[in-house]
Amino acid sequence: MAIVEDGRVAEVQIERRGKGSVVGHIWKGRVESVLAGMEASFIEVGIGKNGFLHVDDVVAKGVPKRKRLIADLLKKGDEVIVQALKDPMGTKGARLTMQLSLAGRFLVYVPFGDGIGISKRLDDDERHRLRDICKRLPTDGGGVIVRTAAAGASASELARDLASLNLLWKAIRERADKVQGPSLLYSEADSSLKVIRDILNETVDEVIVDDARQHERIVGFLRRTSPELADRVRLWDGDGSLMEAQGVEAAIRSTLSRRVPLASGGSLVIDDTEAMTVVDVNSGKNVGRGNTQLEATITRTNLEAAEEVVRQLRLRDIGGIIVIDFIDMDDAKNRRAVTKALNDALAKDRSRTFVVEISPLGLVQMTRQNISDGVREIMTQACPTCGGQGFVVSPETHAIDAERQIRLLLAGADGDSHAVAVHPEVADYLQGDDGAPLAEMEEDLGVTIALERDPSMAPGSARLGGAGAPTRRRRSGGRSRSRTGAEAGTG
Repeated sequence: MAIVEDGRVAEVQIERRGKGSVVGHIWKGRVESVLAGMEASFIEVGIGKNGFLHVDDVVAKGVPKRKRLIADLLKKGDEVIVQALKDPMGTKGARLTMQLSLAGRFLVYVPFGDGIGISKRLDDDERHRLRDICKRLPTDGGGVIVRTAAAGASASELARDLASLNLLWKAIRERADKVQGPSLLYSEADSSLKVIRDILNETVDEVIVDDARQHERIVGFLRRTSPELADRVRLWDGDGSLMEAQGVEAAIRSTLSRRVPLASGGSLVIDDTEAMTVVDVNSGKNVGRGNTQLEATITRTNLEAAEEVVRQLRLRDIGGIIVIDFIDMDDAKNRRAVTKALNDALAKDRSRTFVVEISPLGLVQMTRQNISDGVREIMTQACPTCGGQGFVVSPETHAIDAERQIRLLLAGADGDSHAVAVHPEVADYLQGDDGAPLAEMEEDLGVTIALERDPSMAPGSARLGGAGAPTRRRRSGGRSRSRTGAEAGTG
């Protein structure tokens, strides 16, 4: 799924078969452990990794909301109904809550909540109208959140939406009474319907679907919930791939690059760490024109970068702590202008964000809600050579490690000549400089060493009597020189 704004891809969601998001799923789980020191417990829900439940998310009828201890509320073996707030990511399991919420087209029903919440994206008059309607709706002791999509919705539409959510909650309770944990009680809608439910509103010009069956499902869903929007969904009838034609494939590939070019000639460099994501803004080729002052050129680059940074955060679905290193600006007015541009761009972002004003060093600190893996995490895996560190040990370092192993292997060894297998890169180093490193080792050990190249070996390892292609040796001017059989012309 992709969202295209003003002709540019702004967001992408990818779901691989068998690896869909569990956010919104509800389980009857079993408490595996209670950690008093963390005021949390780990819950087995049947998806491999145990989920994490903090004491603040332990909510149920009759449970006080005042300050409490996790050990007083849960014990190992207890069965609880929980919902996923975040997908499992990395080594962490899903983030869970007992404050359940069931999302409909216009409303979100919170069985253990109270009161009425209205989307802040709606204007004041609409918020008052919707609040008046919701006050008259039967909430069965729960709370209601009115979504942005409810703008213009009638009282009957809201009542119908809430009635269906009440029926769903009743079905979940009945199933929970019949099964033992861990068991899945409710699974969130699949990606296509979830996107339509959460995003499609009057501001969306059209929805293009390239699969006839999905098109039929989406239109059927809208005819039941928002008939006025059903005609905005059309089946792709163009040539080739829909995603390729809309530029989505190119946008997805671009997320694998650290560097993002800016139209002015500058660039962004995006680096991920365990603790945070760091974005560096570079002026690059943008040096201004004519008599343009340096401060003005820098400010224009930063303003352009602010908008592109937000696009990249949405496109790559980057969450957590984010630090943006804008180019230093002397004028406080310019720093405020860049912060405003950043906040204006973030207004389009559906994820919750918090931004700290730009510092005198030109740094902006912010956080962005992260509930699932982004495009990059889904499409990639850690490099088997560097383990995801982004660098590899140099051949010289491997050769030094191998040399130490060779000296240990041959220390006190019987015989005057020994075959030793090493990685080809190590052999190249030991044979370099007219074979001086190898000759020095032979002199220290008092033996002759015949190197054998074995590409299957770990670069920094060595073993006696390898099975690779042996090196040929000859003496020249009292110094040993080693060459492979191929180099010696023996084929």
